[in-house]
Amino acid sequence: MRLNSIKPADGARRERVRVGRGIGSGLGKTAGRGHKGQHARTGKGKVKPGFEGGQMPLQRRLPKIGFRSKMAAESQEVFLYQIAAIKADLIDVAALRTAGFIDAKAKRVKVVKKGEITRAVKLTGLLATAGAKAAIEAAGGSVE
Repeated sequence: MRLNSIKPADGARRERVRVGRGIGSGLGKTAGRGHKGQHARTGKGKVKPGFEGGQMPLQRRLPKIGFRSKMAAESQEVFLYQIAAIKADLIDVAALRTAGFIDAKAKRVKVVKKGEITRAVKLTGLLATAGAKAAIEAAGGSVE
């Protein structure tokens, strides 16, 4: 095989249809565009995405729903049983991050009462629900 003898397989590449080349070609006169109308004109066949010929487009007929809060991406929850699993007595955002309970992008962390805690821990820089705060204080800890 030589570089000058390489060619695509039979039927792999079809010849371009030459339109507007007379009645005998089958695609003469209107060149397959039909009679009149938007798509028969030159340069006028394009319409913007979503345009439905003047009818109210689907994306405007449907109701607007949903909202993604930027604050939600920075907020996370931690449960009482996760705090009980940490060996440190002073628990803050850095301690939770090293334990792997929160993401690196978390800025606001809230402790939720799920599970139990039996030892005294001191929470600093964390938010806590009323139930979680009561459970931590009952175990002898404190929330700042």
